[in-house]
Amino acid sequence: MVIRVYIASSSGSTAQIQEETTFRISIQIKKKQQDVLGFLEANKIGFEEKDIAANEENRKWMRENVPENSRPATGYPLPPQIFNESQYRGDYDAFFEARENNAVYAFLGLTAPPGSKYQRLILEYSAAPGSF
Repeated sequence: MVIRVYIASSSGSTAQIQEETTFRISIQIKKKQQDVLGFLEANKIGFEEKDIAANEENRKWMRENVPENSRPATGYPLPPQIFNESQYRGDYDAFFEARENNAVYAFLGLTAPPGSKYQRLILEYSAAPGSF
């Protein structure tokens, strides 16, 4: 299984927005992308970066495969968008929530590696009275 993170290496303005607003959005996107990629690297979770700014096919594929109920009310979904193979896993907010809840491996559709803190948490939870 390959985790694919759709990112934008550069951000061009696809809409006529004020320059300052575009700049702030661009910085937010870059920070979110760095957060996701840095976490995956630090935890040795294999992934592929798919750049939607440099590759039109990546942009088209990402836009077509983010589920309708996960798209913004207006415009297109913004990076980072996360997939396991072709299965949509979520955007940055969903990733952040999973990380805060120590559920990143489940979020990504992966099994936590043996001995990892995530596997220990799962074992502790499943052994607790009243669970499962």
